[in-house]
Amino acid sequence: MVDQCIDISLNHSQSGHPGGSRSKVPILLSTLLSGVMKWDIRNPGLTFGDRFVLIAGHTNPVVYSTLAVLNEALRIKYDQTKNNIYLNPMGSDFTLNYKDLLNLRRRDGLPGHAEMEGKTLFFKFNTGPSGHGAAPAAGQAFALKYSGAENTRVFAFEGEGGLTTGVTHEARISSYGLGLGNLVYVIDWNDYGIDNRPFSNIKAGTPKDWFKPYGWKVEGTENGDDWKSILNAYTNLFNRENLNEPKAIWVKTRKGRGYLKYDSASHGSPHKRNSEEFWSLRKEFSKKYNLTFKYLDEPAFKDSQQNKKQMQDCLETVMSLYEKTPGFVDYVANRLLEIAESINDNVNTRQNFTKNPLSDSSIFDFHKYPKNLFKKPGESAPNRQAFGDFGSWLNTYSKNNYGRPLALVCSADLAGSTNIAGFSKGWENEDDFGMYHHTKKPKGTLLPQGITEFANAGLMTGISTVNFSDNPYSEFNGYITACSTYGSFSYLKYGAYRLFSQIAQDSQLKVGKTIWVAGHSGPETAEDSRTHFGIFAPGVTQLFPEGKVVNLHPWEYNEVPVMLAESLRQDIPIVVLHLTRPPINIPDRELLGMPSHFESAKGAYVIKEYDSNRPKDGVIIVRGTSVINELTKILPEINKSNFPNIKIVAALSWTLYNIQNETYKKSVLSDDDWFNSMIITNTSINNMVHWIKHPLMKEFSLSPDWDNNWRFGGNLIEVIDESHLSSKWQMKAILHFCKSKKYRFEKLENMLPSFDEKSAEV
Repeated sequence: MVDQCIDISLNHSQSGHPGGSRSKVPILLSTLLSGVMKWDIRNPGLTFGDRFVLIAGHTNPVVYSTLAVLNEALRIKYDQTKNNIYLNPMGSDFTLNYKDLLNLRRRDGLPGHAEMEGKTLFFKFNTGPSGHGAAPAAGQAFALKYSGAENTRVFAFEGEGGLTTGVTHEARISSYGLGLGNLVYVIDWNDYGIDNRPFSNIKAGTPKDWFKPYGWKVEGTENGDDWKSILNAYTNLFNRENLNEPKAIWVKTRKGRGYLKYDSASHGSPHKRNSEEFWSLRKEFSKKYNLTFKYLDEPAFKDSQQNKKQMQDCLETVMSLYEKTPGFVDYVANRLLEIAESINDNVNTRQNFTKNPLSDSSIFDFHKYPKNLFKKPGESAPNRQAFGDFGSWLNTYSKNNYGRPLALVCSADLAGSTNIAGFSKGWENEDDFGMYHHTKKPKGTLLPQGITEFANAGLMTGISTVNFSDNPYSEFNGYITACSTYGSFSYLKYGAYRLFSQIAQDSQLKVGKTIWVAGHSGPETAEDSRTHFGIFAPGVTQLFPEGKVVNLHPWEYNEVPVMLAESLRQDIPIVVLHLTRPPINIPDRELLGMPSHFESAKGAYVIKEYDSNRPKDGVIIVRGTSVINELTKILPEINKSNFPNIKIVAALSWTLYNIQNETYKKSVLSDDDWFNSMIITNTSINNMVHWIKHPLMKEFSLSPDWDNNWRFGGNLIEVIDESHLSSKWQMKAILHFCKSKKYRFEKLENMLPSFDEKSAEV
């Protein structure tokens, strides 16, 4: 029945992936109906139901078709009994039925790759980009294990092609280090992908070779179509189970099994609509089960709705097998309920999440933070240190008030360097949480990750999709996460965050928040030289829809906890924190006439206002640690009455600024200000895109790419000078900007098209 549904849905869509879908049918049904996987088809939001991640997200037709077949059994039983036990408590909008198969790859229908939304909440991550689901699956397994629910498993389905990706290597390493005995990798070994060559030509070994050296337990079968062989492999996999040993099961299959189109040819190309091959498979099925397809051998209609009706009739014929086979529907429906009843209660874990620290306003009320979470004027500290101190306070506060830490974090072997290790430290003489170890330190909050940037982002987003709330459709109660590396390596993390952002936008199951730390960013990284400068690469953190991510650029220590608190308070799933390496002196804001660091919560604030008694010469929009630190050195000179009359605005977060009311926003940057402004930044000028309102701004702005070249390197003073960000260069640029006011205004005026009143008449 599942095979038929795959074929019919793809025949109608004429788009999709039959080969890997067909080959996975036996292992998927064995997993779902044998009792190996404890799940409830009616309620995919159950906290402790086993989770399913389709890493090979392109093969989602096999899951769609399986859910359609199984849900039909429950529908029939409900019609027979009117017993609500057979219904999804969330209703039909969350129940995939066979008619939905005819909306495959259509707008508002079933997506072309796996998505965790609506009728497909069975999927526990958005997947399809090769390998991208591997680390999130591991992250989900870790969240469950860490919370004490290690008897809840995560099943991750993949093929050998997906195992050629780098992130799956990182995920396998990470899973061993984290002791994820509740992670089960299921490998469909069919030896083919898209291109016409077997993977065995370019990838040596067998699944055992691909997992066992990583510290995994591996079982499998050469007979991937044989139910008994598959179940024997599963039995061996869980025999003498080691709770700290990740597991992999493999099945040798033929890509395109039974589809009359095999190997690479079957990957992403269904048979032509109503072709001879398509109907021959229906004949085989009808002969075996004595069924009749009304439209057998008929060509397709020109009208799409008629084609849809034709294929719906085919699906109804397939589903009629339930009615024609005595006891069949009872067996399937009752088996699904039986498996659902086997889900572990995990009472102790549930009790740990009866209260929700994310509902505690104190966590976000930075005005009431401990005084020693802030530095005094004149003290020297890097802004990255504030991140660690904030994490120490946050997790200690949560442990003392809610019995558990709130944040789980990791880094790419840079935990101390980027200060994210602070999340594992106790605040003010409290006991440290420490670095996690599955036997020695099971409550450690810092995961012991290697140089696995891609996997780290996936792990953290995976953790933040595990919701322990009793009302997962209305609130999130779980862990927020964070991971760090150099800002210059930001591109290594983007894939996982992109998919997580989609889940946060569309999934009805609420997910948590994650902090993406772009550490050691900007030219301030100095001695590491240009291979490590985060000048251009951090721009990837902006590649999201407006309002789906908040980028933070605090320039000094005291702004970090303020901006983090305000960002975590917002309904925005991803917070990107840009931090720099060198220590700087905490400014005496009162002496310099600057607003309190609390104003950074608004995303932008006025460092220096215009002198209202003089003509306005322009606005200087500044961002970055060295930029504003160097600026404060010349601020006394700028404040003199004989200096050009300028306003200086700290532009720290476009998103936080943009959510302020219009009155505040215009007090910082009025409509006129936007057309009379320049920028000084420690990033590429193009990374200031939100703050650039017209092309002329670039001509007068100052940034490390001022000459469209990569900077070289050296000590901090040398690099800041080469980047033209030192106080000397800033003074020169500001004066040039002010002196060019007439030129700028004339050029702006010339940019406007002439207005012809006659041509404007309607």
